[in-house]
Amino acid sequence: MGPRIEATPDNEVVSDGPKAVLPVEEAVRRTELDRGLLIDEVNRLFGDSGEALMSPYRVAGGPLGDSCDTLRDLVAHVLMWDEINLSVLTEARLGRIHWSLDPQWETPAAGRTLNASGVTAGRDLPVALLLQRFGVVQDALLAELRSYPHERWLAPLSPALGLKFSPGSLAQYVMTVPQAAPYWHAAIHLDEVDEVDPQQERI
Repeated sequence: MGPRIEATPDNEVVSDGPKAVLPVEEAVRRTELDRGLLIDEVNRLFGDSGEALMSPYRVAGGPLGDSCDTLRDLVAHVLMWDEINLSVLTEARLGRIHWSLDPQWETPAAGRTLNASGVTAGRDLPVALLLQRFGVVQDALLAELRSYPHERWLAPLSPALGLKFSPGSLAQYVMTVPQAAPYWHAAIHLDEVDEVDPQQERI
């Protein structure tokens, strides 16, 4: 993943077309399925073996690269962006703007730096801790998404934020890989988007 430079802050609710804000139920479904694909791959290939998780693994690159050489790296990469995006949504709900929405950090250079540093940080963690952290953050992110009833999902955020977003459009903005269908992340790197979303529309 990387900076959200291909999305638009004016991506407000429309009735149809590729820029439509997906319902909260679909956002939850895609996020849960996507992260589940990654954990399923970890379990299928390596079980709980930390050594095997560090073996070479072919990862499909994102638009800015991802610095991933192993499946462990990919878990760390997706985890970093989930932590950032969870913070974006939580801060917005509390009336604050997250640092990652500052235009100076929504650049290709910043995205590449974040991608590289997130993977490096993951390599310093015990595998058990990395996987537990991944699961906890996934649960928290899904809980945050599920906390919005339909009306709030589409309602504008506080004007004091200075952002032309609803919670739904903000979630879709930050959780969508540039030029990809909304909410898929691990599936892109695992090259499984066509399987999970055969009729995808990219934004």
